Amino acid sequence: MESAWLIPLFPLAAFVLTVFVGRRLGERAGWIGVAGMLAATALSLGVFRDAVARPDAYEAAWRWLAFGSFALDVGFRVDNLEAALLLMVSFVSLMVHVFSLGYMHGDARYNRYFALISLFTAGMLGLVIADNAVFWLIWWEIMGACSYLLIGHWFEERENQAAAYKAFITTRIGDVLMMAGFWYMFQLTGSLRFADWQAWVEQQAGAGTPDFTRAMTVAALLIFGGAVGKSAQAPLHVWLPDAMAGPTPVSALIHAATMVAAGVFLIARTYFIFAEAPTALAVVAFLGAFTAFLAATIAVVQTDIKKVLAYSTVSQLGYMVMALGVGGYSAAMFHLWTHGFFKALLFLGSGAVIHAVHTQDMREMGGLGRKMRLTALTFIVGTLALAGIWPFSGFYSKDEILLAAYHSRYPVLFWVGAVTAGLTAFYMTRAVVLTFFGRPRDEQRFAHAHEGGPELRWPLVLLAIPAFAAGFLAPALFGAPVHEFITFGEHQAAHEPESLVVLTGTLFAVAGILLGIVVYGLGWISPATLRSALATPYFVLQEKWFFDRAYEVVVLAGSSWVARLAAGFDRLVIDGIVNGVAGLVAGVGEVVRRWSTGLVQGYMLTLFAGVVLLALLILQRTGGLW
Repeated sequence: MESAWLIPLFPLAAFVLTVFVGRRLGERAGWIGVAGMLAATALSLGVFRDAVARPDAYEAAWRWLAFGSFALDVGFRVDNLEAALLLMVSFVSLMVHVFSLGYMHGDARYNRYFALISLFTAGMLGLVIADNAVFWLIWWEIMGACSYLLIGHWFEERENQAAAYKAFITTRIGDVLMMAGFWYMFQLTGSLRFADWQAWVEQQAGAGTPDFTRAMTVAALLIFGGAVGKSAQAPLHVWLPDAMAGPTPVSALIHAATMVAAGVFLIARTYFIFAEAPTALAVVAFLGAFTAFLAATIAVVQTDIKKVLAYSTVSQLGYMVMALGVGGYSAAMFHLWTHGFFKALLFLGSGAVIHAVHTQDMREMGGLGRKMRLTALTFIVGTLALAGIWPFSGFYSKDEILLAAYHSRYPVLFWVGAVTAGLTAFYMTRAVVLTFFGRPRDEQRFAHAHEGGPELRWPLVLLAIPAFAAGFLAPALFGAPVHEFITFGEHQAAHEPESLVVLTGTLFAVAGILLGIVVYGLGWISPATLRSALATPYFVLQEKWFFDRAYEVVVLAGSSWVARLAAGFDRLVIDGIVNGVAGLVAGVGEVVRRWSTGLVQGYMLTLFAGVVLLALLILQRTGGLW
């Protein structure tokens, strides 16, 4: 574990090299990023093996700066959870880098793209091991800047510019709240190290005073604001679907291994604060459940294959947040880990399809499984994992979340999770059938469809392996039950698997798959008939529950009205005062100018008049005039 600090340095070095020598190498510069990620993955595997062999946390720090009594160290911390995340993030990012070699071939900003995805990955890897709030913020904002630049990679189109602005501004709202929470904890503890915060919280928790609970509630809700922005929880979820404007490998990186994972990890990293704030945990649980259900319903009506996957990410993040809110710490982290593999697989699979047929609209696809068998097979593997079908990886982590919700104080969340699982299985089956089965709906696109080169195929195969097996192999990989490995026994839900939970989750998932096949595969129920019968709900879902419309009316129109009001106030009041003072000075100057005649007699007369006036004033004050 001692070498963990080197892991983010490899993609960081790849970024620097690509910036300075990439132009000379042309498209061969892409291999710099691949080499950097290969080294980071190999080192992450070594750190993971150390964690399995020595299940304890490792910390190291070096003095960075000091002024007065305050000192700040450059430090890192790695325990079992961080080791598992380092392995997942580095491996998924390696697959994205390899896939990008073929997907971005011929792009006008090829080297810029590879430099940014290397820096993007370095940001997430650095954040995973950061041991204090300052360096957490540095890596956090590196990711924010890279996401803005990568979402707007094809900035010639205004929609892509707007998507990049939307992502950057929306996530900044959460960032401000998170920084306020960090500052509040600094004021309480006098330290910026997470370990010092945890020690202080554990010390104060023994007293259990109302003031301490209120303080933890405030800190937890502020920090949660950062997770709401980064992990796209309602109402700040609106940026993530629009982020699909960027290249598809970027979407895979954002949705599986970097940006959105960072928000969930933020809650986990500061969970010792949330554990002392029951009200904050309730807010986290219910907002996560609402987001999971909200996004799943919207995904049902999407026709853009990337938008379907984007809303599925929002929904799965809601699952993780809900699990954290009900005390399912290890379940949330396990799902974050498995989700990284199968969601990257799904996005890269969609990228292979888009690369082949040059459209994202599933209504222009169909029958592609006949020409793209490998892509279809691996996409189905990812779909079954996302739907939570045994023995695919998502089954194990999803059921852990449902189990935690079932045994929580809010059992209604279990049923929300189960219904969401059914919706997930339905919309993913719909995507698979519309894309890979049935008759081609665009013969010209179908005629040109083909599998990509090895750099597009191999990442799909390699990601399909953990998407299938990471769930049932996890205990063997970790050397212990998942919840024990991730938490060292802390925050673990003391619940044995229950047949009711497993059966309910599976039944909803299977029902969703069967309904998708009946409607879109067999055609026993016409989609047009469903749309007609459910016209009002369908309209609401097409309008994304009116969140975007509300932002347009409240935020955009409201800010425009405030801007016009401020402009009027500036023109009438501020400019009026400034211009009035200037006019008064100019008027006085004009009067004085008339006295400046250059005639000595006039100056003497003015002086004499002044002396007489002054004498009269003195006499009046002394009573001499009376």
